[in-house]
Amino acid sequence: MILFFGNPSKKVFAVQVANELSAENTKKLNWLFGNQPQIQQTSIDVFFVGPRAAMITPWSTNAVEITQNMAIEGIIRIEEFYAVSESSTDFDPMISEKYNGLNQDIYTINVQPEPVLEIDDIAAYNQQEGLALNDEEIEYLNKLSIKLERKLTDSEVFGFSQVN
Repeated sequence: MILFFGNPSKKVFAVQVANELSAENTKKLNWLFGNQPQIQQTSIDVFFVGPRAAMITPWSTNAVEITQNMAIEGIIRIEEFYAVSESSTDFDPMISEKYNGLNQDIYTINVQPEPVLEIDDIAAYNQQEGLALNDEEIEYLNKLSIKLERKLTDSEVFGFSQVN
């Protein structure tokens, strides 16, 4: 369940909880959020900018830890969302997303992972993905594939390119 605190025309804190909060814990969250009241709605129909659903921010991690230190149990995630106009583009789409309202599904991620890809030609994969492996590194990976008696996966080749 997601609870909302704040002012829908300015800033809203979306708090994902595992179970109902007591009145005492709700009061503690009001205080934590600068005396922002709980919004008694399960959705808010305003445009907001906030973190992408798949990216738990460092701010959220710290905020959840603070709630644990305040003896509030069951807090899973807390994020900040700022009200914006429908035409607003003043945000970084790499880390933020514009939401057409906030609801109980804002943290739901419906992405199916891609299947593991076995690499037939490491040199061609290097070119295709722009991994910047040199000839010596490609030769090393080809020999490793032979030694292991299997093809290397895309994540193994990519990981190796990042380490080097």
